[in-house]
Amino acid sequence: MLELKDVDFVRDGKLLLGGVSLTVGEGERWALLGPNGAGKSTLLNLCGAITHPTRGTVEILGRRLGAVDIRTLRESIGHVNPRHPLRSPLTIRQVVLTGLTGTIELMPRWEPTPDQDVRAAELVKLLGISTHLNASWTNLSQGERGRALIARALISDPRLLLLDEPTTGLDVAAREQLLETLDQIHASHPHLASLLVTHHLEELPTSTTHAALLREGRLLTAGPAEDVLTTPLITRTFAHPITIHRTAGRWRATA
Repeated sequence: MLELKDVDFVRDGKLLLGGVSLTVGEGERWALLGPNGAGKSTLLNLCGAITHPTRGTVEILGRRLGAVDIRTLRESIGHVNPRHPLRSPLTIRQVVLTGLTGTIELMPRWEPTPDQDVRAAELVKLLGISTHLNASWTNLSQGERGRALIARALISDPRLLLLDEPTTGLDVAAREQLLETLDQIHASHPHLASLLVTHHLEELPTSTTHAALLREGRLLTAGPAEDVLTTPLITRTFAHPITIHRTAGRWRATA
């Protein structure tokens, strides 16, 4: 589903990622963790075909960046960014439908098919916000926006789902509701691969299968979550003594 080999990424003369190699298989649910400035969002943008590597190769769904139509490739990738730059008062239904065109606003003279309209309503129901189907984006809570963006990412039936700190700005209740929703999505879409970026272990859903740890642009380790999310490795990643606990499938970190 996703393969990075010896990837470097340089911006303004600064090495943001160095020598990163990572392979994500079908149905795997990855967590990408690291301190602020570690390069997590930069790596996610490479996985989403938003940026290209300076050196090395990135293959997404079997197609290599630099040798593929980016717009076509992005149609198979669901990308959830809580900082979605929408400013106009689109309804939740309309926001979800923009996932079909890969745009922020509705495309002029574009109309969804009846089946696409039905699919949008189904996803809004799955995400638990069907009572707000026609509510304006500008009047939604952060939690409702987050759920709408996940529905938007899923409407094109992507094979790869990328989530960039999806619980940003949520209170505890809204965070837990969103994580439960992610578990439901993985249960109903078993072949969907995902990569979730965070720097808080409490924000990982129980369906997480694998994890990768980044520090200063370098990948320290990657593999099955139970082997990676350990006290020694998390302590090394964050350069601070941190104890990891796991209860009922959820992780918790204490200093």
